[in-house]
Amino acid sequence: MRGRLLPLVSTEERTIAELQARLEEVEREADARQSQLEHYARDLRETFKQERAHAEQLERSYRATVQALANAVEARDAYTGAHAERVAAYGLEIARASGMALVGRPELEFGFLLHDIGKVGVPDAILFKTSPLTEEEYALIVLHPETGYDILRDIDFLGDAKLVVRHHHERWDGTGYPDRLSGEAIPLAARVFAVADALDALTSDRPYRPTSTFAVARERIRAAAGSQFDPAVVEAYDRVGDETFLSIRDGLA
Repeated sequence: MRGRLLPLVSTEERTIAELQARLEEVEREADARQSQLEHYARDLRETFKQERAHAEQLERSYRATVQALANAVEARDAYTGAHAERVAAYGLEIARASGMALVGRPELEFGFLLHDIGKVGVPDAILFKTSPLTEEEYALIVLHPETGYDILRDIDFLGDAKLVVRHHHERWDGTGYPDRLSGEAIPLAARVFAVADALDALTSDRPYRPTSTFAVARERIRAAAGSQFDPAVVEAYDRVGDETFLSIRDGLA
């Protein structure tokens, strides 16, 4: 009995069939890769969430540590009260007005809060003296920026905050301390802080002089632009209204 003849398959048909099979294989591989990528994406999102939560927790811990140190310094002086918090808030307002790149980074505020930490090395009898200081007493006072910098030197997370601590008493004209820096050689954060510090000093109660109004303080700071203060920072300060600073002071009273 003669066998049934199988239909002939053309070369073109075989090629099409092979291409279809290859296409199906490529699609399966693409689906597998897509599934793998989605898995990786889920893992990355979860890792990112965990790292962000850890970073936020770490920053809260850093902030609490800095605040505790600042409070320890403030507790020594009944006259300054919330000086560190006020001057930090004033400084951040001026920094925003000046367009500082550090705005939004916590070390800027940390430096403002910790600026006077070096005063822990100054005896109370000198720190709170209302009569004129002797040369020896003044020499101890002017050491506090270096002392503060040395205290904080090895704390990595403070970053540029340490430069504020060291240079917040430098003057634009180069007659400040401890390094007699002048002009733009003074870190910008320290130049901003110097204006904020003067503003708070002028508008706060002191046993040796009456409190100035914010308007009077502004005139005195303007008059010192180009000598004590960076003129550009004073211009930025002038863009912030007295009502803003008054609101900060009243909110921290």
